[in-house]
Amino acid sequence: MVLEGSSEALCPPPSLELRPSCNKSQPSPPLGSCSTPHDGLFPGDKEPVKYGELIVLGHNGSLANGDKGRRRSRLALYKRPKANGVKPDVIHNVSTPLVSKHRQALSNKSQHSISYTLSRSHSVIVEYTHDTNTDMFQIGRSTESMIDFVVTDTAGSSTSGGGGGWQVQGAAGEGVGGGGGGQSAQSTISRYACRIMCERNAPYTARIYAAGFDSSKNIFLGERAAKWRTSDGLMDGLTTNGVLVMHPAGDFVSEPAPGVWREISVCGNVFALRETRSAQQRGKLVENESNTLQDGSLIDLCGATLLWRTPTGLRRTPTLKQLESLRQELNAARPQCPVGFNTLAFPSLARREIVDKKQPWVYVNCGHVHGYHNWGYRKDKGHNVGPGGTAPASTGERECPMCRRVGPYVPLWLGCEGGLYLDAGPPTHAFCPCGHVCSEKTVAGWSQIPLPHGTHAFHAACPFCGTWLTGEQGHIKLIFQGPVD
Repeated sequence: MVLEGSSEALCPPPSLELRPSCNKSQPSPPLGSCSTPHDGLFPGDKEPVKYGELIVLGHNGSLANGDKGRRRSRLALYKRPKANGVKPDVIHNVSTPLVSKHRQALSNKSQHSISYTLSRSHSVIVEYTHDTNTDMFQIGRSTESMIDFVVTDTAGSSTSGGGGGWQVQGAAGEGVGGGGGGQSAQSTISRYACRIMCERNAPYTARIYAAGFDSSKNIFLGERAAKWRTSDGLMDGLTTNGVLVMHPAGDFVSEPAPGVWREISVCGNVFALRETRSAQQRGKLVENESNTLQDGSLIDLCGATLLWRTPTGLRRTPTLKQLESLRQELNAARPQCPVGFNTLAFPSLARREIVDKKQPWVYVNCGHVHGYHNWGYRKDKGHNVGPGGTAPASTGERECPMCRRVGPYVPLWLGCEGGLYLDAGPPTHAFCPCGHVCSEKTVAGWSQIPLPHGTHAFHAACPFCGTWLTGEQGHIKLIFQGPVD
């Protein structure tokens, strides 16, 4: 692993795929562009073994400033050339001051360990040993080299919640891990948020655990962290703001239905949610559920939510090339503005967030698609109307000239993160009120899923931008006007 920003970061790091994003102006290097073969490849193998992919919700294909190194919107996990997994080995009960043997266990950088501080005079240290059957991948806010996937707060999702309800502590005081490398003291994402252990043999099961090992290969659960001794004499605990997971109730693609949000412990056990996000009292143990990731599992790090897709699930989603074909098919139909009769066209997938003059706009309360116009504001509603009856496109509500329904009027954007789609169907629907366009099955599926927001709430949101969904269904069927000729 190399530090982000170094010259070596231009090549795919070990076991991580640098997948091309929608932002074509900053493409990632193709596999095999480095001087050494991809780490998922072995002598005689036809292709690398992919465990799955992690997709950060709310970025629609790439980060705002482009995907760079380990900080990106999507990451594939491949089988490593050499196993780096660990498993519990020896448990030490330690009294303060630490005896030299236990001090050495914590300072030994070749030895992974988890330290549970029970009181000022008593700690339990669990030493971990190498596991030849698993690969470990770590996720967190830190940019240190042991973090495989650097994740920062997603605007519009967990950072958008308001006051009341759950209380969350800043990650800087979380007591999990040590050292620096964080992006912001105000972030609620842990520097070493979680780790995923993947079995190196078929069926390549992936399991998630709260907390990751720091640069000294240690995890520290301080006095304030929730921790306890299990019935079999082992230790377990929760991180300060927790790692939440929701597995789909059915098949994520064929029968999309939300499951129940749970909290994952440091040892991978499943618990009901705490009364508050950073409470010291854990929720009830859920014995009939596991930490095994499945296609469509959601992972919330208190600031960003990740989607896990399996290779089988990804084969049922559209590729970037297929999305481009769908865009061209839409434009080939020559949709027209029913008022101005000008031909509309969805812009290139590379021109995200740059409104084109031919771009279609929609009244989200009815679904009628128009070209852009700067009239139709309802003055009687007290909106801030500018000179000549105009106002910024982001303010006020408009009256649709076709059906007279009043509501937001926004530009339409194609969702260009294929991994968020539930099928490769035609883009006939849009999320409300953001205007991201995708298939009917995709909008219907995501509109049912409550995502954690802020410190207290759960609310359905657009997976492409993180905007809270509005209206009865959270989405609308688009009504296009065909060409007059």
